[in-house]
Amino acid sequence: MTASTLCRTAAKSRIAAVCAVAVAGTLLLTACGDQTDSGSTKAGNDTSENSAPLFDKLPQKYQKSGVIKVGTNAEYAPMESVENGKIVGVDPDLAEALGKQLGVKLEFTSGSFEGLITSLYSGRHDVIMSSITDTKDRQEGLEDGKKLGKGMDFVDYFLAGTAVYTKKGNPEGIKSIKDLCGKGAAVQRGTTYEKALQKQSKACTDGGKKAVDIQSFENDTEAQTRVKSGGAVAGVNDYPVALDLARKANGGKDYEVVGEQVDAGPFGIGVNKDNTDLRDALKEAVDAIIADGSYQKVLDKWGAGTGAIDKAAINGGK
Repeated sequence: MTASTLCRTAAKSRIAAVCAVAVAGTLLLTACGDQTDSGSTKAGNDTSENSAPLFDKLPQKYQKSGVIKVGTNAEYAPMESVENGKIVGVDPDLAEALGKQLGVKLEFTSGSFEGLITSLYSGRHDVIMSSITDTKDRQEGLEDGKKLGKGMDFVDYFLAGTAVYTKKGNPEGIKSIKDLCGKGAAVQRGTTYEKALQKQSKACTDGGKKAVDIQSFENDTEAQTRVKSGGAVAGVNDYPVALDLARKANGGKDYEVVGEQVDAGPFGIGVNKDNTDLRDALKEAVDAIIADGSYQKVLDKWGAGTGAIDKAAINGGK
């Protein structure tokens, strides 16, 4: 969620490989803090005498509790979504693998994408993991030019770009984001791909064309519906999310992805800047699951293999 959005921006095609992953969760119906919970799941193993490889790297707070609280917006299949009351997808399965390295449970709670960053600053969550694009602005606490806090550090674990999708058949003949001048485009509010549309709209007007009619919605499902109904000629999303949507929605009969992904950047696990020990432990854990092959198995399971990286990074976004 280069968003949504963070980027979500805000990446790429996600296939069958069986991964030994257990994800358990329950829907939460109460509002709390700056988010409305819609689902939760836990990842990891709890042991009385912990022999996990990286357990000693964790701050004592997490060693004692055995839990790292993770905020997410579970509306971005295949990265994260709710199925039968459980949060499933690439991120929960990666978190399961990370939990085995760290010897703790990564407990997911789903809420609004726009509330994720403030939930981290407030301490409601220890980390946020939700297809969030690592950007310099977010590292510095800026969102849409506004200062929300002191900023966060990112542990980068995936690579994704911005994609354009249309109603099946592409009735307007859209070939890329550059074709959206003067046309309606649907997007989730607060994501990096909303910013991509804003950037493109300025390019349109600078070139003497009409601005993009940017239609921003609270969640991505509303944006998808807008495209399906014909109210917008296209939607903009993370590449892996758009591919999954085109492949699965109504058996592949509702949407199609046009053109190639653009502006690929890293997805990161967001961590408070003063929580450097947790940040560093997570980086080691990402490197460990890349090395042991469990990382690639998760990506292949969800058809997200093109987003793979070969080494974790801290604050690699631009």
